[in-house]
Amino acid sequence: MKIVLDTNCLLQIIFPQSYHKEVWDAFYAQQYTLCFTNEILLEYREIIGRRTGDAQFAEDIVELILSSPNTERVTPYYHFHMITADEDDNKFVDCAITAGATFIVSNDKHFEELANYDYPKVDVRNLTEFMLLLRRQ
Repeated sequence: MKIVLDTNCLLQIIFPQSYHKEVWDAFYAQQYTLCFTNEILLEYREIIGRRTGDAQFAEDIVELILSSPNTERVTPYYHFHMITADEDDNKFVDCAITAGATFIVSNDKHFEELANYDYPKVDVRNLTEFMLLLRRQ
């Protein structure tokens, strides 16, 4: 299964005390493929560094993602502009479509806008739904 992970969810899974840590553990155990673009990776680094105040920790997370065998870096050559409420979120949509991802994992309400489109169809799951899906596998 291929997913695109919104930054807000990545922040919720990378800490040992997190309720959703098993999603990070499942990534580490190669139970799913994490798809990303250069733009997403830059956002991961920036937001993790800013939220934790630890640039090295942010860099370590990015390096772990880059070195993992269950990742897929994609380069979208077309931008779909499907989310109007927060245009910055479109990078995740473009990545998901380009990678043929099963879904985007996000708790961001802006992604609800994707339900208005029949094509290209982009499914979204929140972090808890994704965690429960992983448990059933």
